[in-house]
Amino acid sequence: MVTPADNAKHSRELVRQLRESEIYRDYEKAFRDTTGLPINLRPIEAFDLPHHHDPKESPFCALMANTNQSCAACLQLQKKVEVEARLEPKTLKCFAGLCDSAVPVRVGENLVAFLQTGQILLHQPSKHEFRKLTRELINWGVATDLKRLEEAYFQTRVLEKKQYEAVLRLLTIFAQHLASLSNELMVTAQQAESPMITRAKVFITAHQHEEMSLRQVAGSVNTSAFYFCKMFKKATGLTFTDYLARVRIEKVKNLLLNPHKRISEAAYEAGFQSLSQFNRVFRKIAGEAPTLWREKSLRRSATA
Repeated sequence: MVTPADNAKHSRELVRQLRESEIYRDYEKAFRDTTGLPINLRPIEAFDLPHHHDPKESPFCALMANTNQSCAACLQLQKKVEVEARLEPKTLKCFAGLCDSAVPVRVGENLVAFLQTGQILLHQPSKHEFRKLTRELINWGVATDLKRLEEAYFQTRVLEKKQYEAVLRLLTIFAQHLASLSNELMVTAQQAESPMITRAKVFITAHQHEEMSLRQVAGSVNTSAFYFCKMFKKATGLTFTDYLARVRIEKVKNLLLNPHKRISEAAYEAGFQSLSQFNRVFRKIAGEAPTLWREKSLRRSATA
């Protein structure tokens, strides 16, 4: 049984690999340079502030993070925005009126990470709002230099609502790219694994177009089905069935880049035994129907 702790651990490892990828590093830099906003790719169940010490962190938020009471309020908002953004992008406002947003990165039905940005205002700050804010901070017992805090508050980045919505659309598109990369990493990640698991992966790839059973793969590496099942799940984080499905879906995706290849042909060529099974598995792993995935992929190729 996969526990929430297992999911969180898997998410942390996957986020680590994504952050090290060239596509993420390039996008991260371009996003900061273009928008002037912070950005962070975070695993699920992360319990720290998403943008603290980011090169584009809001000066006001940086000051708030240094006091226990206001930091606790920021952490509560962080937790709330992640809870509400599990299925779709979500934006919430903090006690000071600044917006924070999270965009989910999903591989099929599974949430694996969040892309986050924010620390902006959707209107020009006012003296009246700052006085109201300082009264709230004083009631909390926050001790800070109010003059310095005021300067930082009025330095907060201000965007029009349409501008910020466009920024979130960019993050949503990038989240889809990260989801595809996540799926590839789940299939091809070369973790420290036993020669038995490596040989099993080679066998699966070579015979993915055929009917294949767990017992057959275990026999190819000279071990029992029970032991192989246990060790394969431990090494890959996936059951044999899930891994085989992902290998086949990646094969289908490559085949569908040929606009003349029929979807049914690609499905059978990759080893699926029925179209209903294929459509169900493709939607679960890719998060959308194969027809829609192909249309988007071909449009991206045409504009690249």
